[in-house]
Amino acid sequence: MLDDYLKIIDRCSTPHGEIQLQRRGTEYEIISNGTFLMATYNGESEKLLVKAALDACGKDKCSVLIGGLGVGYSLAEAIGDARTEQVIVVEIEEKIIDWYRSIFAEFTGNAVDNKKANIIHADLIQWISQTQETFDAICLDIDNGPDWTVFQENKCLYGDEGLKTLSRLLKPNGVISFWSSSSSADFLERLHIHFSTVTTLSIDTNQSEEPDFIYLSKL
Repeated sequence: MLDDYLKIIDRCSTPHGEIQLQRRGTEYEIISNGTFLMATYNGESEKLLVKAALDACGKDKCSVLIGGLGVGYSLAEAIGDARTEQVIVVEIEEKIIDWYRSIFAEFTGNAVDNKKANIIHADLIQWISQTQETFDAICLDIDNGPDWTVFQENKCLYGDEGLKTLSRLLKPNGVISFWSSSSSADFLERLHIHFSTVTTLSIDTNQSEEPDFIYLSKL
């Protein structure tokens, strides 16, 4: 059970608004513009986001792109999997990267120090439009999913043009996994237009009555 006592550890203004790090007992939460984004006390769905994509790839020496660092559970899962060779994480908030290195690393086994890891401070939308790299697996944990975005500009990632851009970055038989805090019939329908195989996974959490969802999509 979570401690009700809340202590604000850090708060700052960024080009994207206000971001806050707060602690409840031994756990941490990140709040962006007043909206809960992520916490250290529940990382199972973030881990499955990566594991399910790697399972679907069915190969070794995978190159992985993770959109959104969060508290680092997805990165740790990718680094700890023997099937990965390279893991790139693109995170828009430099402060989250700083918090990861100073606070969250203890929750994820200091995955950032692994030679397979490369954390890039950049806007994922801009980065994917410019990069020439391709990946076996792309794992996206941006905002709270397609239907609940803190930043409106992130909606394009889940639209037709965003899905086309992401598909261009996939190697043959590549997989994209999308994390969402809620189910989305419209997004599921859109995925079926762009991908040959789409699978929906749900993960019950202790902190919410509703499960988290992962949409696994393969060319």
